[in-house]
Amino acid sequence: MPELDQRVITGLLTSRLARNTKGRRLVLVHGTYAPGAPEEFSVPVTEGGRRRVRVAHATSVLGLTDAWQAHMEIEGADLLVVTTDVDDGRLSLDLLGEMVRSQIISVDEADIVRQLFGAADLDPRMRRDPWAWLPGALIAAEPAEEGGWPQRGAVLTLDAAMRALIGVRLGLDTVFEDGASLDIDALLAWSRTPGGPERFAALPEDERHGIAEWLAQSTGEAAPVLLRLALQGRGAEATALGVLASVMTGESPSQDAAVALGTVFGMGSRPSELRAYARAVEGTLTRWVGEAAGRGTLADQASQRVMDVTQQADQLAASAHLRPALADSPFLPSGFQARLNRLAEALAQGPQEARTAWEYVREHHLAALLYPQRVELARMAVRLRYWLDTPEPTVTSVDQAVHAHVSDWGWVDRVLAQLWVGDAEAEPAVHSAYRTLHDVARRRRAVLDESFARTLAPWAQHARTGQPDGALLIEDVLSKVALKLAAKHPPLVLVLDGMSSSVAAQLGEELTGAGRWKELAEGGRRAAAVAMMPSVTVVSRATLLCGRPALGGQSVEKDGFVSFWRQYKHDAVLFHKSEIPGPPGQPLDPKLIAAIASDDVVGVVLNTIDESLDSGQQSSLADWPASSVKYLPELLNSARAQGRPVILVSDHGHVLDRSGLESGPVRAEGVESARWRSGPVAGEGEITLTGPRVLENSGRITVPFDEDIRYTPRKAGYHGGAALAEMTVPVLVLAPSADLAPNGWAEVPLESARPEWWDPEAVQARAQAPLKVVKPPKKAAAPKQKPPSQEGALFTDDAVEKPVVKEVPAEPAVLTLGDQVVTTKLYEQQGKFVRKTPDRKVVAAVIDALDSAGGTLSLAAVAAAAVASGGRTHTRPEGFVTVLTRLLNIEGYEVISLVDSRTRVRLNRETLREQFELAEESA
Repeated sequence: MPELDQRVITGLLTSRLARNTKGRRLVLVHGTYAPGAPEEFSVPVTEGGRRRVRVAHATSVLGLTDAWQAHMEIEGADLLVVTTDVDDGRLSLDLLGEMVRSQIISVDEADIVRQLFGAADLDPRMRRDPWAWLPGALIAAEPAEEGGWPQRGAVLTLDAAMRALIGVRLGLDTVFEDGASLDIDALLAWSRTPGGPERFAALPEDERHGIAEWLAQSTGEAAPVLLRLALQGRGAEATALGVLASVMTGESPSQDAAVALGTVFGMGSRPSELRAYARAVEGTLTRWVGEAAGRGTLADQASQRVMDVTQQADQLAASAHLRPALADSPFLPSGFQARLNRLAEALAQGPQEARTAWEYVREHHLAALLYPQRVELARMAVRLRYWLDTPEPTVTSVDQAVHAHVSDWGWVDRVLAQLWVGDAEAEPAVHSAYRTLHDVARRRRAVLDESFARTLAPWAQHARTGQPDGALLIEDVLSKVALKLAAKHPPLVLVLDGMSSSVAAQLGEELTGAGRWKELAEGGRRAAAVAMMPSVTVVSRATLLCGRPALGGQSVEKDGFVSFWRQYKHDAVLFHKSEIPGPPGQPLDPKLIAAIASDDVVGVVLNTIDESLDSGQQSSLADWPASSVKYLPELLNSARAQGRPVILVSDHGHVLDRSGLESGPVRAEGVESARWRSGPVAGEGEITLTGPRVLENSGRITVPFDEDIRYTPRKAGYHGGAALAEMTVPVLVLAPSADLAPNGWAEVPLESARPEWWDPEAVQARAQAPLKVVKPPKKAAAPKQKPPSQEGALFTDDAVEKPVVKEVPAEPAVLTLGDQVVTTKLYEQQGKFVRKTPDRKVVAAVIDALDSAGGTLSLAAVAAAAVASGGRTHTRPEGFVTVLTRLLNIEGYEVISLVDSRTRVRLNRETLREQFELAEESA
């Protein structure tokens, strides 16, 4: 006998009482009434009408009669429903006369479901196996609130019924609404909700089986695995376990791994199911990682989900001894560490091997989300490995050395500083590889420092303004850089006290990489000056700001700065530390803001870097984003708003403390500062400097070039010595527009500002770019001459046979890709339809520059390539690229295009060769 409850009775009466009941008030129903179910309630029978119902149960005709008579004695009683197992043939006529329909009603659950959903009919599959359980489940699961099941009106399909049932039973009613996508993502999210898996486990067995079967048909083989885990009480681990299941997705999973995984999941899961489950979980995690890459609360929540799941998966993998089998997992944190360990091995093998290993590290799905700094440090190591593979650098002059330091060796220092700090989360193998690489590169750098010091000593004895021996002196930065800018617009001179070439490299890359600032330089090469000696603030900063050799503090600098600009008919003002901050709510002092908005030349001294050498942590000096230099972002924004060019300049650089804890200061005579002394005798790692460039101790000092030497107690960093990092003064000129460039100046492309080895991918692309060897046409053979007659001339000169000299064929000319293109008839034909066509050698140079860079360059780099080949300076390189597209994009095929929000130019090499019908390349 079916067990009935209030909902079944209500559905039954709703359909039966809607017909003519002739005033009868007794309803007999085959079945039993659920214990604890309400015995009195009301049901809707007509539109707006309701009837009061009492329910009783009887097992005999006498019981039925007693129940009816007791009901009749109740004042105001309306309708009696009696559940019973009595047959129709045993009923008395008295009872039959009182009964609705004059028969015992058998419950049709499907009909009740139709009524509950307001459907015209039901999917016929719901009336037979294997779905015969569904109507009863729908009746039992009808929502008590919000008016019950949603009304359908048409046929209630099996899928609609299952979606409704699962929505209520599993707590996914908002996920499985009509029109919502049904996928494993929703189930995985559900498995992590408190109480969700427990609700599934509490369902009757036939209902659990049916839900699992339908979900498998709807979402794939992953659903049954997930539901089995939920049934085992492991729903909270379900997503993490899916990461472990990825051992089954490889080409040939090991037997040990398969056995270990079977132990984790139990014996009920087939390999095909585990593979499907692993792929589903990986797809979900990949989407979560993508969501976490954004901003806002949703991104933060996605990031937290990823971290929770992957860390849980790593712990489960360790407990199941599956970490070795999952070493290639793109989701496990231990998999990321395994990739770093491979990189550590590759660094010792060679630069190309290291680059391949780093790309594998970068491809880990958690790399950019959870480990961006560790990935960047690994990339730094690869860059340094490429630098070590370049030819041994040399020092030929002071000017050559400081420019090499700004453009190349300072970038090495930037890597060395990061590697010295290292990766705190890395395993010993990675620590060791980084430190080994650091030490090898630092020994190479130390040789350059010594060579520079040996060159610096004789140069310092005579170098001065007017006779700089080719170098830019720090006292000439204002006259040779700032003054030229002032002809168009007065600059903002920002003195970053202590900024080394390493720091300048990072700041320049960040500020110009975003496209907001253009770096300008005379001849397109970043300037580098030589500091005064000793390379300390009181000497070099005063000299820089006064425009002449000077020694003094802030008052000397202020007076000297104003006096320098006055002689060139410019008003000027200089702000120091205490004059920069504004009142509460204003980052900058109103006087400073007003000065930037005026026509005065404005100078500002920023002390963040120099102060960090004294009191900062060594690790903080390895990374210098613009935001870490106090007031720098605000000053740059203010200058940009006024259209001012900005000069970022230092007074001297610095070296970092990399000595061990056991090492102390060097005992020496005449110590004046951390890195210079007045003692006359130079020891190992030191050099004596004399001459007009030495402003202390009557023109004679002893300074170290060895970075490890210091004369005072330990600090984070030092300056005053003769190392390249201390003596080189980087000069960066930034402008909001290239239109502010003085005559003879050009934009410095980011690709030109940094060394070639900084971009290993481009190095590899250049190495693989083939060159076409084109042989010149053969000359027509000269007609053979008939030898002269020898008769009667045996003793003449003609009688002597002359040796035949074979002409050595000339080496075939090597034509670059650009040369090949501009010499074709197609190119000549294209040029007829383009106004102001650039010179052929300019177009060829641009094509070759793009080709050698792997196909992509910034707009500035393209313009620089054009200028270097004899083209005119382009203040708006977009126009030049537009001309190139008209020349090279035949019939609309994109040979040249602007990409990355129109900031970079891309060359499609294969399309270029095809469109201009170039011959096949030879190796």
